[in-house]
Amino acid sequence: MAVPERRDRGLWGPQGEMHWLQQQLQHTLNPWGQGGDGFTPLADLEESDDAYCVEVELPGVDKDDVSVDLAGRRLIVVGERKERERVGILRSRTRSTGRFHYEVTLPGEADEEGVEANLDSGVLTVRLPKAARERRRQIKVR
Repeated sequence: MAVPERRDRGLWGPQGEMHWLQQQLQHTLNPWGQGGDGFTPLADLEESDDAYCVEVELPGVDKDDVSVDLAGRRLIVVGERKERERVGILRSRTRSTGRFHYEVTLPGEADEEGVEANLDSGVLTVRLPKAARERRRQIKVR
């Protein structure tokens, strides 16, 4: 009977091997997945009559570690979730750390001057008012 040995991956036995295999598969299928290359945070895009609202989940991220850019109709959010100091051995990891990148193409044009971004309780909310020509307007029938 083989004695389980500690590997560089930090987990022992079949559970550790499966975890390592899962991480390798995620990295192959999605280079922005978990690991040193970064990750893509979860996000929602909502449209109202006068604006687009994007909410990006960024728990544990400081506002100074986030950059929000608007290029035409593309909203780009990049930054970093820093690893915290640990005492002892990390036995399991499912939370993503490191660089992140989120990009979405808006359904229509936004008014660049009115864009607002706010990070509160781990959720980045970006409100993008629609350009005047994109807004729905009521036309009175005579």
